[in-house]
Amino acid sequence: MGLISKDQLQVALYERKRTNKLLGTLLVDLGFITEAALSAVLASSSGYEKFDLQGTVVEPEMLKRIPKEVALRYRVLPVAMEGNSMRLAMADIYDVLALDQTRKYAPPGCEIIPLVSSEAEILQAIDQFYGYEFSLDGILRELETGKHDVSTAALSGEGYVHPLVRLVNAIVLDAVKTGASDIHLEPEGAFVRLRYRIDGVMQQIRTFHKDHWPAISHRIKIVSGMNIADKLNPQDGRFGFSMGSRKIDFRVACMPTVHGENIVIRILDKSRSVISIDSLGLSEGNHNLLHRLIRRPEGIIIVTGPTGSGKTTTLYAVLSHINSLERNIMTLEDPVEYEVQLMRQGQVREGTAMNFADGVRALLRQDPDVIFIGEVRDNATAAMALRAAMTGHQVYTTLHTNDAAGAIPRLHDLGLSHGLLAGNIIGIMAQRLARRLCPNCGTRRPATADECRILGIDPTSPPEIGEKVGCGECRFTGYKGRLAVHELLPMNRTIDEMILAGSSLANVRAEARKFGYIPIAEDGIQKVMQGLITLESLGRAVDITDRL
Repeated sequence: MGLISKDQLQVALYERKRTNKLLGTLLVDLGFITEAALSAVLASSSGYEKFDLQGTVVEPEMLKRIPKEVALRYRVLPVAMEGNSMRLAMADIYDVLALDQTRKYAPPGCEIIPLVSSEAEILQAIDQFYGYEFSLDGILRELETGKHDVSTAALSGEGYVHPLVRLVNAIVLDAVKTGASDIHLEPEGAFVRLRYRIDGVMQQIRTFHKDHWPAISHRIKIVSGMNIADKLNPQDGRFGFSMGSRKIDFRVACMPTVHGENIVIRILDKSRSVISIDSLGLSEGNHNLLHRLIRRPEGIIIVTGPTGSGKTTTLYAVLSHINSLERNIMTLEDPVEYEVQLMRQGQVREGTAMNFADGVRALLRQDPDVIFIGEVRDNATAAMALRAAMTGHQVYTTLHTNDAAGAIPRLHDLGLSHGLLAGNIIGIMAQRLARRLCPNCGTRRPATADECRILGIDPTSPPEIGEKVGCGECRFTGYKGRLAVHELLPMNRTIDEMILAGSSLANVRAEARKFGYIPIAEDGIQKVMQGLITLESLGRAVDITDRL
């Protein structure tokens, strides 16, 4: 790698005969290379990942598992537990004795995955993480009983010594482990409310005293790169952490309110992002229909739904399904949320030529086979997307409409004529996310007469439907995770002719049923009958008032 010369190597080899130290350690001791360079070389030669102290959050439970004296003696640091494997940062990844001694403290049958690190980094990490309180309650108690300087100077200095630094990290860690998608920190008159959005629903977690809020907001603004002096304007920022092998990005939005700055942190867990097309929760009919539509060589596939309904996740699942070395897939997004190999991903930037309309024009000069446009917002983007479809490309995009058929008048409203739409749209999918029954505690019970009316079933022989209970696994809500309900409107010559003739949406829907179209409410009711979701969670996600 050109880091040392031949004569430096000779000096180190001669020194090794006298001291019996490891060659890498000697090169560092002699000042020929830095510890960071040694770690990088070891990581690349061994194939193991490098441990980055600055961007890593260590799980507090792991520190209780391996005592501090053991960690110091063998120069190891337990980072995270993933399934049946423990990630262990090590100064010497080839130290068999250290691995054997550490294995005693791991669960039976646990696999140890070494992470490459320098000895100095390990010692610094042991000093930083061990001996401090990491639970939210413990840190708050420490803040209330101890005397701590909450100036920004204290917050930007040595991290874990200050309890406020640990408090912010503990909140972030807790939210990720809970499976939250957003963290809301909301100042009120005398306190600050902490809420998470879990499975699409806001849940209050705890409240803090208002005295802690200026320092907490300062800390969040420092790590996300915001201006801490500006308290009158909305600001955006971002920061990232590693938790085990998971790289997690946090997008931070700060807004001034009557009682102080309100902060919302969006969690983007890249390891849980791209799922397979079979994991989308599609019914068998919709699954087969979608596979048939994506085989068409050119045209637009549109996914519609409100913000946070999983449109991007669905389209990434489809793109990953068709992703291969034979295809050139180009994307234009605002911003790029998930990074995928083989796909060329571009990001829209305000104030540059890389807006959606000009960006699509640039993409078409990159010889793409498939184009993904993050969102159709205006006439120029819609026209460029349609032009791409007409010139033989497969185009995927999202649109904000209430249902699948509603995308046609919406595109017409954006200035596209019915003549252009007909023949260029492959299919339109609408989706919503309903809370899934907890698999651990959910039960089944016979449907009531009112529920049978909504389900469209004779109440004299009621079916069994899912019922929520609540347990520790689901935080006593009865729900865990979310399930998508879909409707998929396939476009073909018959429906294209109806669009050209300006037929009503009701007639288009009725005709589409002959080709496999199932309204979103009916798809949801099928999932209620299967015991996957409840009628209550379906009613929150999909309009079923016409059945009441």
